[in-house]
Amino acid sequence: MRKSNTRKIGAVISDYLREMKIEKKVTEVRLVNSWPAIVGPTIARQTEKVYIRNGVFFIHIASPVLKNEISYMKGRIMEVLNEQAGERIITRVVLR
Repeated sequence: MRKSNTRKIGAVISDYLREMKIEKKVTEVRLVNSWPAIVGPTIARQTEKVYIRNGVFFIHIASPVLKNEISYMKGRIMEVLNEQAGERIITRVVLR
């Protein structure tokens, strides 16, 4: 017999993350981990470091040619990341 106060585990976890004020950080980690799926394995291998700080998505790339190519894609990268997050988390993309 099922009790009336039962909830799905996903809803409970979501509420817990929100209550602990780490929901945004979990979303940021998920976005960083999705980097290879966004740009593909070839570009992801050429990327040295990817992280988010204060809504800015930082991409460290050693190759000047690749850095130039990605500079043209910054707007689209920001769109895709925010779509995956389900909200506007990324405000800028910075190449280093």
